Amino acid sequence: MINYEVMFIIDPSLEDVKRDETVETVKSIIANDGEVGKVDVWGMRKLAYPIQKKNEGYYVVIEFKGNSTLPKELDRRLKISDNIMRHLIVNKDEK
Repeated sequence: MINYEVMFIIDPSLEDVKRDETVETVKSIIANDGEVGKVDVWGMRKLAYPIQKKNEGYYVVIEFKGNSTLPKELDRRLKISDNIMRHLIVNKDEK
């Protein structure tokens, strides 16, 4: 299994319950084909530049392990999610 990290920014206008559901959804996508590691919720942060006319976002970082096809599926699912404004998946084993 390969070590990965995904960082995503959730729409700040969502209620707390919806935000938590979004984090749980991402964790369940990862758990289907891999294993979820450390979940680090950064909370509300100011964005470097406006995204969808919003200046803040709710940041979450999740470390996980999975096979080489998991990041592609996770990327696809995060792109179509209306709740997630931006995301980035990094292979931590690659140097």
